Amino acid sequence: MVVKTIALDAEAYEALARQKRPGQSFSDLVKERFGHRSTVADFPRIAADLDLSEATLDAIEEQIRARGESPAHSAGE
Repeated sequence: MVVKTIALDAEAYEALARQKRPGQSFSDLVKERFGHRSTVADFPRIAADLDLSEATLDAIEEQIRARGESPAHSAGE
């Protein structure tokens, strides 16, 4: 594994340190936040990690249905 050293000012370091979970490396944090862009293909995995209740899923479904039944409006209408 190749290792690179970067310089961070104290404010940037503290911002990263606040986001880091116990046991997580700074490299893992940076890769998690900036390395991979989520796509639609990632949705099932992301949704499974959310552990949403049936009531929440029903509410989301109702919002989607309501938007589909409502005509779109342009800005300023």
